Amino acid sequence: MPFREAFLIEGGETGALLRVHDWSTSPLGLPATWPQALKTLVGVMLGSQQPMLIVWGPDYVTLYNDGYAAMCGARHPAALGGSFRDLWHDIWDQVEPILSRAYAGEATHMDGIAFIMHRNGYPEETFFSFGYTPVRDESGRVAGMFCACAETTGRLQAEREASAERRRLEQLFAQAPSFMAVLRGPEHRFELANPAYLRLVGNRPVLGRTVAEALPDAVAQGYLDLLDTVYRTGEAFTATASRLTLQAEPNGPETELYLDFVYQPIFCDNGTVTGIFVEGVDVTDRALAEIALRRNEAELRFLNADLERQVILRAHERGLTWQVSPDLLGVFHPDGYFERLNPAWEIILGWPESEIAGRPVLDLIHPDDVARSREAIAALAENRPVFRFENRYRTRDGLYRWLSWTAVPEGGRAYCSGRDITEDKAREAALDQAQEALRQAQKMEAVGQLTGGVAHDFNNLLTVIKSSTDLLKRPGLPEERRRRYVDAISDTVGRAAKLTGQLLAFARRQALKPEIFNVGTGVAAISEMVATLTGARIEIVVEVPDEPCFAHADPSQFDTALVNMAVNARDAMEGQGRLTIRVLSVEGIPPLGIPGGAFVAVALTDTGAGIAPAELHRIFEPFYTTKGVGQGTGLGLSQVFGFAKQSGGEIVVQSPPGQGATFTLYLPRVADAVPATDPIDESEPLTEGHGTCVLVVEDNPEVGGFATQTLAELGYHTVWATNAADALRQIEKIPYRFEVVFSDVVMPGMNGIELAKEIGRRRPDLPVVLASGYSHVLAEEGSHGFELLHKPYSVEQLSRVLTKAVARSRRGRRRPL
Repeated sequence: MPFREAFLIEGGETGALLRVHDWSTSPLGLPATWPQALKTLVGVMLGSQQPMLIVWGPDYVTLYNDGYAAMCGARHPAALGGSFRDLWHDIWDQVEPILSRAYAGEATHMDGIAFIMHRNGYPEETFFSFGYTPVRDESGRVAGMFCACAETTGRLQAEREASAERRRLEQLFAQAPSFMAVLRGPEHRFELANPAYLRLVGNRPVLGRTVAEALPDAVAQGYLDLLDTVYRTGEAFTATASRLTLQAEPNGPETELYLDFVYQPIFCDNGTVTGIFVEGVDVTDRALAEIALRRNEAELRFLNADLERQVILRAHERGLTWQVSPDLLGVFHPDGYFERLNPAWEIILGWPESEIAGRPVLDLIHPDDVARSREAIAALAENRPVFRFENRYRTRDGLYRWLSWTAVPEGGRAYCSGRDITEDKAREAALDQAQEALRQAQKMEAVGQLTGGVAHDFNNLLTVIKSSTDLLKRPGLPEERRRRYVDAISDTVGRAAKLTGQLLAFARRQALKPEIFNVGTGVAAISEMVATLTGARIEIVVEVPDEPCFAHADPSQFDTALVNMAVNARDAMEGQGRLTIRVLSVEGIPPLGIPGGAFVAVALTDTGAGIAPAELHRIFEPFYTTKGVGQGTGLGLSQVFGFAKQSGGEIVVQSPPGQGATFTLYLPRVADAVPATDPIDESEPLTEGHGTCVLVVEDNPEVGGFATQTLAELGYHTVWATNAADALRQIEKIPYRFEVVFSDVVMPGMNGIELAKEIGRRRPDLPVVLASGYSHVLAEEGSHGFELLHKPYSVEQLSRVLTKAVARSRRGRRRPL
């Protein structure tokens, strides 16, 4: 494209500012007199989304594009066309030597360079990667410098925060009393292992190794199969007293262990398993004691044959099991006290038998556990056994310990066994704390990405609006320039509305307008637009079945999702390759193993390099993008994700390494299209207001005042109510005064939907038009059949929707019975 045309129509916000800049006082002079080398560079710069900068002449005149403007912060737009020395005066001692090398003819490239900048009114640490390239004029003399750069501050700060969070988690892991480890990937590679885990496996070097490499003896005992099952199914596995034999060294002694543990799958945001969290405790001592106890009980059962054997049994019990059991054993009287207790009571709780035999047990139970304990005692009195009942007993020194009870009633007494589980409870609490810390870290990372991305994009939009309003205030502004600035404000408001729409789509909070439509027809209709977006070097292949595929979803959001996926594929192929779009009917969602349910699948397959496995689980995160600054908001795929979820569907990504990627959107399929209603005759337009009386219901004074003023200029009569109760009073005051109600949705007290329903009950012939920027009620329930106008709306949209509502109401009143 010739420089003159590029300079006039390209370059976004900075391009617009360059066009209106007063070059007559600049050392560069008017653009028409600029050297050809400078013109060429400006054209390249304004046509690129990557941050770029041009410094020209001995006065270091500075030109840059939108991407670089974002890096300038509050110094933009004043810095545009000024001196590079003034732009970076606070770091000039660092910048000037590099610039001098470029002016001396030496190209430089630097990565991760740190600067302390005051670009937003306060000192902040920033990082950049850039290259300074000398530019020569027609005589071969260096006339300036060209720089393509990228700010890496956000990435490096995120890496620092992630590293700090990882250190905090590792410290938490190290302090946990239970053994813990994190395994990543289908090969179960050790990413973390706390000291307790390392001690458990004989201090083997496990980090960075797979389970098969680090613990071959555990593999042979079936533990690897368990891990594979958890990774494949996404279902946790819990084991109690599971036997494990470890041999720390070849030909060395074997160690027999018994473990209580859980394999907990770790999921990414799209539900895919990425690893397994291992946590457990060594219960070898307890398990061996139980084995011994069961052996003794078997011997006792063998001896329990006659009155002679009962005597032997009691003697054996007193001499062996009763004395050596690590658990609390006792004979419980139905009146609520223990008659006999074994020595473990004094070992665990500090109470000798002489001090608590005959004492009411409720005196020793934690107050919070008394009610449940009464229920357990009542069950024993009704001759019902109690298994795994937990409560807290007071120790002799005033503390409490958790006990798990099994009690069996027999012969008017209950024979009880209580196990001390205080340490188990502490380990559970530590595990919950660790998992909560992990969840909070993940949430904070997502919030940081979201807020940073929103701030970046909205600050860019506000910069355009602020610059345009400042320029509109200049005296003697020609009409052509005034209109240009007004158009820039209007266009920017539209971009801001689109950004908020994408945010609501990701959060599944936008008000959808679902209807039944033929997906194949929709894809075929939009394929031409897709071809325009992707460019001539990308071949578009569309495969649509002969039979119609009807889906129930918002067709406008569907079109947006299709375009977002196509643009993502274009960027992945770097503008060259093949994009195949397939439409087919499916049962269930095969890639996720979800059976049942009828869906229409729309699959987009590109021939790009594919998505790295490490990035695959993050592609739907808000503002996550692998592109450079200014080359994308990172909300495109988030919109697709939110639209799919809110429509009752799914989005699935498959990307074999080096084989491109396939994005498949699943939408609920219906058997047939619903017969269309009679079309509304639009031949009776209500141009302007023509005195039509509108009841405006809006609690925000600025919006309400602007709406009534706008309607008045369109020829409407208006009455403004600030809440629903006031609106209902106005309607009842003079019956049939109003022909239409224009109401906000989000209001204190009765909201707009509730108001519309009440008006429908009182005045079925009075149409209601709703307006909202966002409402959770609309997102969850829809607009309930009422006309909806999305904020921000234009004057034309407002007039059109009121015209349509009033025309429909008038035709309804004229329709014969």
